[in-house]
Amino acid sequence: MKVVHTVRELRDQLRGQQRVAFVPTMGNLHAAHLSLMKLARQHGDPVVASIFVNRLQFGPNEDFDRYPRTLAADIAKLERERDVYVLFAPDEHEMYPEPQSYKVQPPDDLGSILEGEFRPGFFTGVCTVVAKLFACVQPRVAVFGKKDYQQLMVVRSMCRQLQLPVEILAHETVRDPDGLALSSRNRFLSVVERAEAPRLHRLLLRVCEAVRAGAVDGTALEARARADLTANGWEVDYVSLRRQRDLNPPVSGEIAAGEPLVVLAAAKLGHTRLIDNLEV
Repeated sequence: MKVVHTVRELRDQLRGQQRVAFVPTMGNLHAAHLSLMKLARQHGDPVVASIFVNRLQFGPNEDFDRYPRTLAADIAKLERERDVYVLFAPDEHEMYPEPQSYKVQPPDDLGSILEGEFRPGFFTGVCTVVAKLFACVQPRVAVFGKKDYQQLMVVRSMCRQLQLPVEILAHETVRDPDGLALSSRNRFLSVVERAEAPRLHRLLLRVCEAVRAGAVDGTALEARARADLTANGWEVDYVSLRRQRDLNPPVSGEIAAGEPLVVLAAAKLGHTRLIDNLEV
């Protein structure tokens, strides 16, 4: 595996390549990241991964400074798996050599709801860095995980609207045996919090099961899930049942009619904010 730190080195390695598959990450790699690399390997050659902790997508009171940075360990994991040909690991100055005055705004209908409401500016940071990484790597396909469901939809929308020639592939959420979605932030959970964390997934399952059993009052299902989390010490941002196609709330009759839905949640357990979702 080639490890490069500059755009010039990256382009030298990829000159003439037409089937690049790309996996952008913020590092601290775990099994879910490695599964993204394997999916990329099935759809392109060579596979390029990136590791860059993007300041633009962190709010002023979020965890940018303490976000885990484990480059040496990440390189060792990728070398063992042997799916990645080039790892692009730029520093902040390489990605932002001057103040980033040009920013890519997410579409209003997707960027201002759910995560966009509770993390203002987050999707602007995501779109800006992903667009820059696509310009650097020039992939044919790129792989994103469904755990960040809204982010996946925002990136797909960005590619459509900007006519970017990148096919966005989605990988199913990877979970621990108890249902907790794998995340780099899970390492911040205490032992007690880690034991409590799977409740989020169980409640999403409960919402899905209720919808499949014929429940049509999505608002009541959301409220019960939020109340359960709050009663067990969580600080809830949202639990929300939405349409898969546009993340709008289902209108009257759509739940009963079998509209494809997704239930999404974000809540803080201690100092750690967890997100998850399940498609119905």
